Amino acid sequence: MRKRLQIFCLLLLPCLTLMGILGRGSPAALSASSDAAIPASADNWGLSFPAEHETPIGNATADFLTQYNAWYVGDTSQKVIYLTFDCGYENGNTGAILDALKKHSAPAAFFVVGHMIESAPDIVRRMAAEGHIVGNHTYHHPDMSAISDKASFQKELDSLAALYQEITGQELSHFYRPPQGKYSEQNLKLAQELGYQTVFWSLAYVDWYADNQPTAEQAYAKLLPRIHNGAIVLLHSTSSTNAAILDDLLSKWEDMGYRFAPLTELSAPAKS
Repeated sequence: MRKRLQIFCLLLLPCLTLMGILGRGSPAALSASSDAAIPASADNWGLSFPAEHETPIGNATADFLTQYNAWYVGDTSQKVIYLTFDCGYENGNTGAILDALKKHSAPAAFFVVGHMIESAPDIVRRMAAEGHIVGNHTYHHPDMSAISDKASFQKELDSLAALYQEITGQELSHFYRPPQGKYSEQNLKLAQELGYQTVFWSLAYVDWYADNQPTAEQAYAKLLPRIHNGAIVLLHSTSSTNAAILDDLLSKWEDMGYRFAPLTELSAPAKS
């Protein structure tokens, strides 16, 4: 009897998971009143890829996200790519990434945390000096979906913005990426109220383990067939593989007819 119950639970779990993914973009969710209470239930951002070069399916629809000035994909009618990098710390790879971007005149957005600014201020200044967007990845890189009060949420963003202005003399852009892609609908609303656009992604791969880096071939096997119109690409600046292949990767995408655009093309942010 116990074995049958275990089998039933194993079969039920994927069904419940699929129901949750589909429910995020349901008509009921989209028609909810803006005055209604915003649920604080948490999600981890995730994607499924239906076919090569097709727009992936997120666990929230583009329409659902845009009501909160949030994005996971850009204009799917255009062969355009939005390059973004998450920067938790500096380990010697960001310089090569910046070199490749400069060679291709490719704009990018770098989502930084407090440790990155404090430990590698010259790299962060270079990002800004070369015309890239520097976005808010929070000061401490916590699970933001666990934060439900506005004051604590705002402190994470404001602390990072203040540090960036202290180091660069410039205002931090109002693009925000939730650490580890963990978020709640309430978080999206709070970010919007603080003047931020939340930026997820429509293409990424496992590139963040410093001691277990993918080969170039493994990276290309994920990044080339899954590229699509309007892709918001997430890469990690700590990846030695990304540093080694980015020049060639950008060339391959250009050969496929894509151009690179800044996140500001998605929509004018509430603040700049």
